[in-house]
Amino acid sequence: MNRAVYPGSFDPITNGHLDILNRALKVFDEVIVLVADNPDKKSRFSVEERVQMIKDATRDMKGVKVDSTSGLTVDYANKVNAKHLVRGLRTVTDFKYEYKLAEAYHKVDPTIDLVFFMADEEYSSISSSKVDELAKSNKDVKNLVPDSVNKMYQKK
Repeated sequence: MNRAVYPGSFDPITNGHLDILNRALKVFDEVIVLVADNPDKKSRFSVEERVQMIKDATRDMKGVKVDSTSGLTVDYANKVNAKHLVRGLRTVTDFKYEYKLAEAYHKVDPTIDLVFFMADEEYSSISSSKVDELAKSNKDVKNLVPDSVNKMYQKK
């Protein structure tokens, strides 16, 4: 099976993330959306909430699994026998960050390859932090996120 891991904080998952995921599913038989639990990062939603929102948003997408980890992404990828990590790129700034990340992953495990998908122009300005900022200001984010995320913001 041609399996990849799509890691991120997904706090929250956006329509841009789903666009990258849909394109990754054209390349890989299975993509595991991996929610990273980073205790150093202040998250709006708990890991469990993020996992549930992603499961709800991807319910009808064949080949998607959702999981979480508090460990290294490369260790998780090896555990599930995935040799590719999916990453999305919106801007040159993203590329610089991702390039350094790819170098680090390669040093830890040279068998892991990163596969990059350019964000569709429609989603290139959407980020989880921007969505959260808008939602905290009581702005409507329903066109930026899946319904499951919008419902969670309405609850909070």
